[in-house]
Amino acid sequence: MYGFINTCLKSLVIEKFGEETWEKLKTQAEVQDTFMTYTVYDDVITLKLIQEACKILDVSEDAVLKLFGEYFFTFCKMSGYDRMLQTLGGNLSEFIENLDALHSYLALSYQEMNAPSFRVEKRADGAMLLHYYSDRRGLCHIVPGIIESVARDFFNSEVTMEILTQSEEKERTGKKEHVIFLVLQKAKRPKRKTKKTTNPESGDSHKDKEKALDVAFQKMENYSALSCCPEKKSHWDIVRSVVKFGKGNLSHTFDPVYPERLWVEERTFCNAFPFHIVFDEELRIKQAGVNIQKFVPGLRRPGSRVDKYFTVVHPQVTFTIFSIRKFINSQFVLRAHREMLPDSRRNQPMLKLRGQMIWMESIQCMMYLCSPKLRSLEELEEQKMHISDIAQHDTTRDLILLNQQRLAEIELSNQLERKKEELRILSKNLEAEKKKTETLLYAMLPKHVANLLKEGKKVEAGEFNSCTILFSDIVTFTNICSACEPIQIVNMLNSMYSKFDRLTSVHNVYKVETIGDAYMVVGGVPVPIASHAKRVANFALGMRTAAREVMNPITGEPIQV
Repeated sequence: MYGFINTCLKSLVIEKFGEETWEKLKTQAEVQDTFMTYTVYDDVITLKLIQEACKILDVSEDAVLKLFGEYFFTFCKMSGYDRMLQTLGGNLSEFIENLDALHSYLALSYQEMNAPSFRVEKRADGAMLLHYYSDRRGLCHIVPGIIESVARDFFNSEVTMEILTQSEEKERTGKKEHVIFLVLQKAKRPKRKTKKTTNPESGDSHKDKEKALDVAFQKMENYSALSCCPEKKSHWDIVRSVVKFGKGNLSHTFDPVYPERLWVEERTFCNAFPFHIVFDEELRIKQAGVNIQKFVPGLRRPGSRVDKYFTVVHPQVTFTIFSIRKFINSQFVLRAHREMLPDSRRNQPMLKLRGQMIWMESIQCMMYLCSPKLRSLEELEEQKMHISDIAQHDTTRDLILLNQQRLAEIELSNQLERKKEELRILSKNLEAEKKKTETLLYAMLPKHVANLLKEGKKVEAGEFNSCTILFSDIVTFTNICSACEPIQIVNMLNSMYSKFDRLTSVHNVYKVETIGDAYMVVGGVPVPIASHAKRVANFALGMRTAAREVMNPITGEPIQV
């Protein structure tokens, strides 16, 4: 998955449960702290984060996935995709039907994106079924979180979703998981503001009018609630609907004029639309554009079946006229069969076409009006195509050229993110080294002297009339050294001096230095204090007590100082 997903998950944990929870989750999942937006990470990282989150939060995986779905919608809006999402459809059904088109567009930036696929099916009873296809198993519970948030935010309605079936359709679609959700949606009643009247004589009249409007509103809301995907309407939209469905129609209708015959020559049409296929109910090819014939020569044989040369990639349906007509409003993506391509093209990436299906009732044929599915000049070259192979009116030409610049911008963005991450790591390492330096500085110098040096100030030499100095060493240290390994001596001294150093803070004395087994401290310096002798004496008693906890490596008895 792309770093955008993992960044969203991190943001969710920090916002909902705090920075400490994320640190704990990151440690247990053994993942890095930051993720770059346009970098692809192994799915295992995301799955480990989800699994560890379930353990830390003590909730089910389904609940975590649904919460992530809800937050993912919010995160996308915060990331600048809000206007793009709002324009996908006027109701929930249209929104879902256009999600795949959005994924197709985002694939221009996220070229290795393997997004799920969605399609909507309306049952005879008016209920809506949502078909979800994904190459990743076990993530279907993200969908209810996203869809419920979309319905609530964009369409002012409450949605509940339940799984009807969950299966695999690897043989037919190549996707590993197919889940069917039942979507139940009830529109919220819009809030209506009424103006208060000051005319007492017209009070009953206003009440009667309001009552009549309430009845009309209720009728229209009932009608809207029966629809599986009602649009978000204002009060005036409902009033217009009442007028339209009642006594009159306020809107002007448009009646297009069609010619008695088609004034386009067959050759001209095939050249003007170089990528199109017309086939009948039995999927037999009737005609094809000139350029699609060039890249798939088998289409030049009239009567060949189109499913012999292509398979439907999107939507996830079987290649039949019935299935195509059922999803006639969807964008169709077809992929050529490698074995049906010329030998010179079989080692190249498979040709993909993207376009719409148009049913022609009078001749009982289907026209697939399409373009090559290309995203960059590199893909154009891989297909051994040229810009001239694409029709002048086809926006695919502009898309390829514009996206080339977009890819350069994405690469610059990636470089900026990488440099930013390197800077963050360097800053973190610098802070760690700074702390080590400060620790060493405070260990060697008095605190106030160390603070002056940190601030870049000059430390003046001082004179003290009264102070107490203590010297100590280990009894029979020379004999111990002669009978032990050097590492044993080092460990013994480190253990003893660590205990002594802690005592200097307790009794407020300053350690001057240590040489071998000799330990020197002073009281009343560099900060004058009247009780310096008492403090040094107490420190000496503490040294004797602490020394009993350090053992002689020869005899195993406590050392003496």
